[in-house]
Amino acid sequence: MPSIDLGNGPSNDRDFIQSIERGFAVLHAFDDKDPNPTLAELAAKTDLSRPAVRRILLTLQKLGYVTSQGTRWSLTPRVLSIGQHYTASHTLVDSALPKLVEIAEHTNESASLGVLDGTEVVYAARVPVRRIMSINVSVGTRVPAYATSMGRALLAWSPRELVDHILDRTQFERLTSATIDNPDDLRTELAHVRSRGYALTAAELEEGLITIAAPVFDPSGHAVGVLACSTSTGRHTLESFRDLTAKRVVDCAERLSSELGYRHH
Repeated sequence: MPSIDLGNGPSNDRDFIQSIERGFAVLHAFDDKDPNPTLAELAAKTDLSRPAVRRILLTLQKLGYVTSQGTRWSLTPRVLSIGQHYTASHTLVDSALPKLVEIAEHTNESASLGVLDGTEVVYAARVPVRRIMSINVSVGTRVPAYATSMGRALLAWSPRELVDHILDRTQFERLTSATIDNPDDLRTELAHVRSRGYALTAAELEEGLITIAAPVFDPSGHAVGVLACSTSTGRHTLESFRDLTAKRVVDCAERLSSELGYRHH
């Protein structure tokens, strides 16, 4: 069964409820590649027995989170309420939206707020201008931290222990010919990111994609999110995009950090 990183201690803790972990494993098994799996396919993806998956699906169906048609299952719109509750309860998202609009209007490119979740970055808010990636980017989309400007901007200002933990768990893969695919080179790049004040990547997650991201800090100085902007090589060179966006993205991230209570020393 896929491991779900809760970030709150070892999975054998006496307070850990395995049945909940299994329920979330089944929910996570629904994705854009297989939005309507069968019970057997879910069992194979989660490494759970068919009877266990059946009980979980029937429970989720009774709660209104999944539905079935014949032998195939699908998520219901009710799962969106979980993300809505997150958005409603996090000042970061509300405060970030005006900054994302500002970035998008200044650059005429899409702007996003990302947060770190295990080895991945999750899009927590987004102001789209035009579609620039072949993957469908929306709130809730997850991308690998190691291959993205958002992930690197978060890792560059994270405690070394957390960075080591995340890199140890990362499955490095060469997504394109430009992807940094090993921890030593990534640590070197994180040092460059920190010295610049922002992360900039070109064609590492996807061919033709250029992204820039700057960290957002909470009152204690922890990087709790990043503001990012993306374009394609069809509209900008790396240099022209950096010149257009770097100062604006960093400035918006610094102002957002101040609004959250961060005071730079």
